[in-house]
Amino acid sequence: MPLVQANQPQLIRSSQKDEYYQSSFRNNTNETVQTVAGSKLWLQWRKEIELLSDLTYYTLTTLSGYQTLGEEYVSIVQVDPTKRRIPSRMRRGALILLHTFVPYFLDKLLVCIEHELEVEEQDSQNTQREITLTWNPMSYVKAWIHRTVRMLNEHQRKSLKPMVFAVQQGVTILHRVHVALFYVSGAFYHLAKRTTGISYLRMQGMAGDDKVIRNSYRLLGAVSLLQLAITLILQFNNLRQRQRARQEWKQHRNLPSSPQAGRSPSSRASRCILCLEERRHPTTTPCGHLFCWECITEWCNTKTECPLCREKFQPHRLVYLRSYK
Repeated sequence: MPLVQANQPQLIRSSQKDEYYQSSFRNNTNETVQTVAGSKLWLQWRKEIELLSDLTYYTLTTLSGYQTLGEEYVSIVQVDPTKRRIPSRMRRGALILLHTFVPYFLDKLLVCIEHELEVEEQDSQNTQREITLTWNPMSYVKAWIHRTVRMLNEHQRKSLKPMVFAVQQGVTILHRVHVALFYVSGAFYHLAKRTTGISYLRMQGMAGDDKVIRNSYRLLGAVSLLQLAITLILQFNNLRQRQRARQEWKQHRNLPSSPQAGRSPSSRASRCILCLEERRHPTTTPCGHLFCWECITEWCNTKTECPLCREKFQPHRLVYLRSYK
């Protein structure tokens, strides 16, 4: 039977079927480890157990030269970029590592860097002790990140936080762009397959409306790209609003404090919870909590939420109360 390129619905159904079996395998493995080793050890190694489950699933199928259960379900086979041969063992191994281990490592790395940047100075010794005494596959990486971050000064730490956030957002945007391109071209549903050049062919069957299906998915891809562009524009606008709020903070930080009637050093109602001093240039959040202008705008540079109730808001929604007493 002649083989033709698999279309988008087949690739999506295959991936969903594989995810279903992978999820069942993960759940069974987690239950087994939790029963044998206990909940404490299971919680400590949960991510690693799921990684090993995924590696086992793809080793028994893709690396061994067999179809995965999802590929068998829709009758598709993997081919290399020539579309004439089955991918080599090395190419299949690279596919498995890129699809399972790289996302795990990248997520662990970014979370570890973010944690080290936010850790308090007084907890640094405790953190070092925990890294030294507790072993896991990321222990050496965590220790290296901990030493590197400790060498940075306060200004460098503040500069590194937006970079970590940008990388996290960049990964999300990359996945969305990739999925939209898949809808348009119908070639690669996963980034790992696009990187290794592994695509799919299917058995020729009842595909009279294949062209209609591909056109409908191309329309979906165009809509996805448009939605992504609008999202990026909104995020860029929010970034400009945050920069403008920071500029306003620099302009107002040196203004003379407004006189306050009945000022009492022991009064907690007029204190800012961020600096624990009398509020200077009172500013309110959309949820109604009061802070110093300098304190809340500086807070918004790292977290766009109220320090008290954790309600999300954009920095441009802060209201500076000029005549508040």
